[in-house]
Parts: sequence; C-alpha cells; structure tokens
Amino acid sequence: MKKIVLSLALSAALFSCKEKPAETSTEKKASDTVSKPASNQPILREKVLTAAEQNALTPDAVITALKDGNQRFINNDLTLRDHSSMVRNATEGQFPKAVILSCLDSRIPVEDVFDRGIGDIFVARVAGNFSNTDILGSMEFGCKVSGAKVILVLGHESCGAVKGAIDNVQLGNITPMLANIKPAIGRVKDFKGEKSSKDEAYVEAVAKQNVLFTIENIKAKSPILKEMEDKGQIKIIGGYYDLHTGKVEFL
Repeated sequence: MKKIVLSLALSAALFSCKEKPAETSTEKKASDTVSKPASNQPILREKVLTAAEQNALTPDAVITALKDGNQRFINNDLTLRDHSSMVRNATEGQFPKAVILSCLDSRIPVEDVFDRGIGDIFVARVAGNFSNTDILGSMEFGCKVSGAKVILVLGHESCGAVKGAIDNVQLGNITPMLANIKPAIGRVKDFKGEKSSKDEAYVEAVAKQNVLFTIENIKAKSPILKEMEDKGQIKIIGGYYDLHTGKVEFL
C-alpha cells in the first residue's frame, strides 16, 4: 500500500511539472512592450507636451487634434503610451492644449474620448457640465496662466443631471445644483413632443442648449476669457457626446 501511495505522489509531482503553463505569447508581448520592445513592436509615446510645442499651436489646430483623437477613439485605435515615462516627464511642468468641461458621468472617459494622454488637457467635471465661479477660475488658470488654446464644454446623451433639472428633482444639494441647468429648459421653445425626461429627443435638445448656455455664461462672466477669445488667443466651443457610438458632435 505504501508503495502505491508513493508511486501516485511521484506521478502527480511529475505531471504537475510537465503541465506547468509556459508564458503565453500575449503575456510575453506585453512584458516586452514595456521593458524590452522588439523591433516589430509599436513605439510608445513617452514625451509630454512642451512649452514650445504649446506656443506653436493655434486654437484651430487644437480643435482638429481633438476631432482626430475622437475618431481614433471611435475606431478603437488609441495611441499607445508609456504612462510611467510620461508621469516622470511631466514633473517639470504642464503645457496642455485645451480645457474640457465635462459632466460627472462615469461613461465618458474624457482623455480617451479625445485620445489624449498625461499633460495634454485640463479636465473639469461637474454634473450637468455647467460653469460657476470655481469652474471659471479654473478655466482662467488653464488658459491665461497655463496657455491652453481651447475651452470645450462637453454635454452628452441621456444626461442624468439634465433629466433631474427637467423633473425638478428636490434632494439635498442636488436641487440648487440643478438650478444651474434650468435656464437651458426655457431655451427649448419649439420642441414638438413630450417635454419630459422620458422623451430622449427632448433631453437631447435641453442638453445641447445647456452646452450653448454654458458657453454664453463663460463669456459673460469671465472678461479674461472673453478678451482672449476676441483676440483669437483661444476658442470656446461646445460638443455633444453620443453614448452609443463614442462620437462627439461639435456644436
């Protein structure tokens, strides 16, 4: 009996050694990409934007870059990046191309949506992508102090904050927050359909008006940013994100 048990144990050990999985080609490729890239491996982006590169940009060039980046996002063709290297390269300073004001919504990964990496864009987020004193101050810092060329207000499909404003939600601090969105409701005058949060077309119409109202509010309440735009130093634009496709419609 002891011989049988010993034989079984030895066989199991040998079988275990033989069946130990080798490193898969996928795992090897991933490790090689980071540490020892082979000649046929794609080159990773390692550098962040410099002051000279930022200064050379125009607002129109930045808008084109955002549109091109969104197309790559739609095509699932995002730029490969060495994030560890980019983090280290960014310690010397930041020179982003744009400031993007997005909704809080977790389904909108702003950097990926425009195929941007570390040091490329400032991102401000608040439910309903509206502007207030804090957001305006952040935008002024991003453009006047740090040299960003574009402000993009990004609304999106099926926005919960917009729906909450339409439904006149009464809940804690959410209620006064939604008051910032309500002016957009009054701007949708000729809508033919049910003016409720159940009508997606109506929600879209209000969301787009909210973007446009926010742009007007930025210009009205920030003389600094308005002057920069008047001089052609920046552009303040809007966009609308489609949750189904990932496409940004520039308004």
